[in-house]
Amino acid sequence: MSDPFDDEAIEAARKTFAGPIAFLKSAPALHFLPDPQVPEVAFAGRSNVGKSSLLNALTGRKALARTSVTPGRTQELNFFDVGDPLGFRLVDMPGYGFAKAPKDMVKKWRFLVNDFLRGRVVLKRALVLIDSRHGIKDVDREMLDMLDKAAVSYRMVLTKADKIKPTELAETLAATAADARKRPAAHPEVLATSSETGLGIPELRAAVIEAIG
Repeated sequence: MSDPFDDEAIEAARKTFAGPIAFLKSAPALHFLPDPQVPEVAFAGRSNVGKSSLLNALTGRKALARTSVTPGRTQELNFFDVGDPLGFRLVDMPGYGFAKAPKDMVKKWRFLVNDFLRGRVVLKRALVLIDSRHGIKDVDREMLDMLDKAAVSYRMVLTKADKIKPTELAETLAATAADARKRPAAHPEVLATSSETGLGIPELRAAVIEAIG
């Protein structure tokens, strides 16, 4: 499945992400959120989907987002400033679907994320990361339902595309796109990416720029 990004859009996005990018702050609760000054694009995904690695690949920084071997460590909204002067922000949302988390932590996560999605006027799009090896799981569907109910535009992005055969990847892409077409707030085009090989990273950068445009 090809995505409608031309060479010009890919190059403009590359230049943007080659510029200044800096961690701004972590928000463990809504009153810690930064002022809604500029457009925001949020990254959501279940624990161990490769979100931190993808954010690092996207921004071309080795340690912008902390990668953790312990799923569910990030229980805050992490904000990153892009551009100088500031152009937009990336938001790293806390991972979901971590089996060993205490119930009160899961409840806190749900309140934080749900309130953020419903109340953040500058949030232009969420990018929901789906593991290529597994496709959409029930915990992913819960997140997608939450986004649909909050009427937040989102696009599904497959991660770890290098870990499966091209034929399997094509099948997962087709199945994910079919699911996207049935959902009210989903973008119909699905991207396949790999933070290891760089597959789809230029297109993902362009998708972020398109979302804030």
